[in-house]
Amino acid sequence: MGTSMPRLPLGLLSFGVFVIIVAVAIVVSVQFNLPWGASLALIVTMYGGWTIALAAIRVKNPEKYARTAYSTFVWGVLLVAVGGAWLIYSFGATYWLYSVLLLLIVIGIVAVVSALRGFKK
Repeated sequence: MGTSMPRLPLGLLSFGVFVIIVAVAIVVSVQFNLPWGASLALIVTMYGGWTIALAAIRVKNPEKYARTAYSTFVWGVLLVAVGGAWLIYSFGATYWLYSVLLLLIVIGIVAVVSALRGFKK
């Protein structure tokens, strides 16, 4: 049995961060009188931000058989984009075009970056 770094309890850490995000979203929603859809979008957006931070943790502490840091980062970016688009749309149906544009731009950027990563290998 070889020596290895102890495994980080990222699941428990993520759960704790999620609970804090929900609490912050509730406070922000009450403070700014946001509709429930905007509150849920805020939770998704902030959790996407946490997922991006989690990717940075995974870069420094990669785990065998776990999702790569890049994959975690991409999921975080997509969560931020979906949550952000939902949040924009929740402010009024007239903003639907901005929501769609945000999603298309982010998906396009992720596709280009992923393709360019394939050229490096």
